[in-house]
Amino acid sequence: MDANSSKSGALPPRNAEAVAHPKPPVHPPVPPPRRSEVVLPPLETQLHPPAGLRAVQPVSISLPASPGSFGVPTPSAATADSADLRRQAMANAARGPHRLAAQDTGSNSVRFTQSDREAMMFRSQPIPGPPPARLASRAGRSRSRAAAAMNWDRRYDSFKTWSGKLERQITHLTGGPDSFDDDEGGEDVGNVIGSHRTSATSVPEVDRFYAALEGPELDQLKPSEDLVLPSDTTWPFLLRFPISAFGIPMGVSSQAILWKVIALSVPTTFLHVTSKVNLVLWCVSVALMLAVSATYACKVALYFEAVRREYYHPIRVNFFFAPWVTCLFLAIGVPHTVTRATRLPHWLWFLLMAPLLCLALKIYGQWMSGGQRRLSKVANPSNHLSLLGNFVGAQLGATMGLREGPLFFFAVGLAHYIVMFVTLYQRLPTNETLPKELHPVFFLFVAAPSVSSVAWSKITGEFGHASKVAFFVGMFLYASLGVRINFFRGFRFSLAWWAYTSPMASAAAAAIRYSTEVDNAFTKALCVALSAVATLTVAALLATTVVHAFVLRNLFPNDICIAITERKVKPILELQESHGNDIDATAA
Repeated sequence: MDANSSKSGALPPRNAEAVAHPKPPVHPPVPPPRRSEVVLPPLETQLHPPAGLRAVQPVSISLPASPGSFGVPTPSAATADSADLRRQAMANAARGPHRLAAQDTGSNSVRFTQSDREAMMFRSQPIPGPPPARLASRAGRSRSRAAAAMNWDRRYDSFKTWSGKLERQITHLTGGPDSFDDDEGGEDVGNVIGSHRTSATSVPEVDRFYAALEGPELDQLKPSEDLVLPSDTTWPFLLRFPISAFGIPMGVSSQAILWKVIALSVPTTFLHVTSKVNLVLWCVSVALMLAVSATYACKVALYFEAVRREYYHPIRVNFFFAPWVTCLFLAIGVPHTVTRATRLPHWLWFLLMAPLLCLALKIYGQWMSGGQRRLSKVANPSNHLSLLGNFVGAQLGATMGLREGPLFFFAVGLAHYIVMFVTLYQRLPTNETLPKELHPVFFLFVAAPSVSSVAWSKITGEFGHASKVAFFVGMFLYASLGVRINFFRGFRFSLAWWAYTSPMASAAAAAIRYSTEVDNAFTKALCVALSAVATLTVAALLATTVVHAFVLRNLFPNDICIAITERKVKPILELQESHGNDIDATAA
């Protein structure tokens, strides 16, 4: 080893010039960067640069917002950014040892080289975010949506047809705060919306209505009962809109019939009443009927559970006959100028009587079945509304020239009216809905005899003995109620009172028809008196309705009778006492 080393050390250099001027080390050729490629140096810090290298000024390069934008020609905005990038790179090359590489034709990418690549430093600028105003508006929308979801009142969902899904869809279509993004508060809001109740409340039994409600119309809650809906706030309008609202067009349409009879009858010609009064009242009746029908149709679509509870209510179920009876009244009260030009088609009578027949089969069948809705248990004066349609339909059919159909409905109505009349007069101990005091609902006793007398006269073509018998029964009931008018004080006004005005108009029309057969001063005075009472009653109800609607603003209060619980809820003290008694019994 030493000999070899000594020999090697003694040898003179072959090329002295090479020793004096050594050549720089030759590195393997570096392939040129590909198009749209940026060469990144080793990660170094400015505080500790590599040894032997001088610190240079860093080069800032703005990267595109998307990785796919490298080397891809972009529209005008990206072209402007590339121009700025070229100018910045040329300025940096003038200040330091940088060299701008050749740019590919048709490309927006730029490639940089440097003699000392290890000294190059690469920094990327952050992608500019949205302006602060946009961030604030987005946060505001998120908070408003969250607040709207938290304030969504779900206490009425059990009465809604689709538990509010339709309302949220409509709100979404109109641009309301219904759909939530995945931004701040979106997940929590979705959980809140998804937790709404979708189960409908069960309908109480008939006995439950009797136990929880009181009053002649079973519309007042007993003090010991609770509601399934909040009692300290006003409910939505559709929940407060009852089926008894059809009594308004029913009462006005009966007035249209009365004034048509007054204008066309011989005994009342001395009054000089024109048919324009009938035309005005008929038009008002049609407008009211359309408005009430449209409103209640919305209730059926959005709050079907409330409609179902009204149908199972022992009093309200009779008002489901009112819309069809009103249509029959409108057909009878059509102005004479219209019927003189063209007669009403026969198919209209069948169209109006079909729903009444279906309801009669359902309700009358329950009366005979002997169950919870047997007649001896649910009989009340409002049941006359379910019988009135048979006689009104018979009158309209006979007026239109039909024979068998009107006679059929007259027979059905007469049979059930006799049973109803006897049941109500008996006041059986099982009858829990008959009011102890007199009430305007008792005027429905007058409706069936008065209408049936006119209907039978239309069927037979004369006001014979049978028609007179029915008319006399109606007049006696009318007088028996009239002499006790002082007992009708102290009752809370309700829309159902409008339905009780139609018997008065029917009695006046029957008196005018009787006066055509028995024409004397007494019958004419009776016609004028009954017509005046019916008209004044409707005028008083109209004024009362306007006051309650626009002054007192309580025309549609919370409909208590549809919100009773399925079963009575025991108070907490009673539950504790019963629990304590059970414990004592177990210990003993």
